[in-house]
Amino acid sequence: MKHISYAYGQNHFASDVDLQTVLQHYWKDYETHEGELLDFGKLVGTEIYESVYHVDHDAPPILVTHDLDGNRVDRVRLSPVHRQALQQTAHINRPQYEGGSWHHHYALGYLIGDPGLYCVLTITGQTVYAIHKYAPEFSEWKEQLISGQAFGATWMTESQGGSDLGANEAVATQDPDGDTWHITADKYFASGAGLTDVAITTARPEGGKGGPKGLALYLMPRLNQKGELNFNIRRLKDKSATRSVPSGEAELNNSEAYLIGKKEEGIYYTLENLTVSRLANSVGAMGTARKAHLEVIARVGHRKTFGKLLHEHPLIRRDLTDMAVRLAGGLALAFHAIEKFDNAWDARPPYTPEYHYARFMTHVAKNRTADHAAAMTAMGMELFGGLGFLEEYGVARWHREALITPIWEGPSNIQALDFLETIVKQKSHESFLAEFTPMLNKAGTPEAKLALETIEKTLQHLASLNPTQAQWHAKHSLERIADASQVALLYNLAQTGGERYAKLATLYAHRFLVNEEYPDWAMDDKQVWGVGIDA
Repeated sequence: MKHISYAYGQNHFASDVDLQTVLQHYWKDYETHEGELLDFGKLVGTEIYESVYHVDHDAPPILVTHDLDGNRVDRVRLSPVHRQALQQTAHINRPQYEGGSWHHHYALGYLIGDPGLYCVLTITGQTVYAIHKYAPEFSEWKEQLISGQAFGATWMTESQGGSDLGANEAVATQDPDGDTWHITADKYFASGAGLTDVAITTARPEGGKGGPKGLALYLMPRLNQKGELNFNIRRLKDKSATRSVPSGEAELNNSEAYLIGKKEEGIYYTLENLTVSRLANSVGAMGTARKAHLEVIARVGHRKTFGKLLHEHPLIRRDLTDMAVRLAGGLALAFHAIEKFDNAWDARPPYTPEYHYARFMTHVAKNRTADHAAAMTAMGMELFGGLGFLEEYGVARWHREALITPIWEGPSNIQALDFLETIVKQKSHESFLAEFTPMLNKAGTPEAKLALETIEKTLQHLASLNPTQAQWHAKHSLERIADASQVALLYNLAQTGGERYAKLATLYAHRFLVNEEYPDWAMDDKQVWGVGIDA
């Protein structure tokens, strides 16, 4: 790996000043777990880093349809290092279900960075989430999932529905004399296909009402009560991006399943699981961006052009500044949303204002962090020059991976619609204003004033529109709220992280609120763009 990646061999936690600062700010038990994070940072910078590269380039999962005796098994074959990597990281799903914090889980997910590996862990964690909160009678499954003995999945998507769950056609019928249900459906994009031991899936109870509120949520094991295959995997999808998570098409033919919680609340449980995964998408995006940043920071300290090291050139410093601003802002936004969820995740339908506000912040974070990841990894490729586009170099893969994050767990159109719902139906913007207005007033800078004006004008403009017009403007409004939020959060982070974060807040405001170039004072401020550069 030393001839492929600059980031290999580094401790990915010890070198990440922004992550350390954000965790110190938000996670009250951070110091207790700092040693664990250091150990994990070493692991993901060595064995895991090499493993995900190997799987991506040389050994993606392969679907095996039959066993040696000709029996249908529909299992994926993983390379030994892939299976080992999953075992080494399975524990990240344990803390939040054993009295710990969601900050703990998401910090470890961020450090993994690789969306494919983290996806398997995330969908397993979501299966645990549904069992832990709404189906404790299946706690035996929960223990297998959080120990790495089994893998879970979230199979919601059907070809005619996509993000529109209300269009799903899966039907569930109940045995008249038992608790078992039978589901028939095509789940056309099933992540974890061939790896999954038990999945959560949506279906409409026979005779139930239409639309999303008619859906129930079910737990569906790989094997039925007779020990036979309970569903089939038709094929694995061909993918240009993340190759380390097997995604395929699952055929449910009278498949045995078990109702989770109350059937009339199934859509709410499903949306809760989406919130969990959208937060994972946020830290996964920033973790991917950070991997590219690690490669770049080392590259600009080694490579010379026109007689100078790369980082000595003003234009390179400008690009490094952009990466530093996006990384710190996106990371602060993601963990602020996690903080809100961590404080509200025990709420149940019909939920609390705190939970609805956590959802509001999740949409804000998921949407903008994905943008940052795509921009940062593309810039990383550019800073490597022609080598950045070659698959044999590590940085190209991170851009492929980053392009997934704006799409998975709902693209920007869906995030914008759900964001509008939290405003119109739950009035969550009122909680947002109550928190962010004092934060920006306390900062007291012209840029902080601009951020507050941006928030107020954006929300006022949305309120003045009819529903159709509001949808037309929703994506732009979501982006503006996210950008103003990051200015506020970076100023707030400066209270514990020092003046560097106030500088980053100022720079973020100029670039993303005013849409002007970064002020040229940053060119000579290595504290802004040069953290981690040795030279």
